[in-house]
Amino acid sequence: MKHATKSTRGALLLAASLLLGAGCAHVTPEQAANKATLDLELRTLAIHEAQAKRALGHRVWCVPFARTASGVDIRGNANTWWSQAEGIYGRTKQPHVGAVMAFAATRGMPMGHVAVVSRVISDREITIDHANWERNQVSLGMTVIDVSDRNDWSRVRVESNPGQLGKIYPINGFILPSTEV
Repeated sequence: MKHATKSTRGALLLAASLLLGAGCAHVTPEQAANKATLDLELRTLAIHEAQAKRALGHRVWCVPFARTASGVDIRGNANTWWSQAEGIYGRTKQPHVGAVMAFAATRGMPMGHVAVVSRVISDREITIDHANWERNQVSLGMTVIDVSDRNDWSRVRVESNPGQLGKIYPINGFILPSTEV
């Protein structure tokens, strides 16, 4: 059954990339590949795990959600993920769909935070899926804007309420679900 699922997923990704390439001449191969890397099965599993935890009265945290939704198998507090990923997973300063966005620790967020990039909209805007930004909740498709002076994704603002961006947060970078950058 796993083999059939992977084959089906591969066929769907190939078909999607062919359609993107044929129908949208303005989409570069890198953009098409970036859009095709979000693993919807992992995202769905992460959502179901969070719902099951809440149903049992357990807290929903960003780390287990991001680990399941991305396939990046790192343990420990979110503020340790960036350093733990070194030499194991690819790390980059540019967002990629399916990558884990690693927020740096701050006074107000001492354990850091992790989220999964769900869409790259432009070179300065993405959406993320994450848990516990709003206490014990999963938030999908939240807008994030790069507000860094050098357009290097070192400082961002996150949509806290629909259409409203919150304060500025420091970002370490993006952890790819593979070793390739």
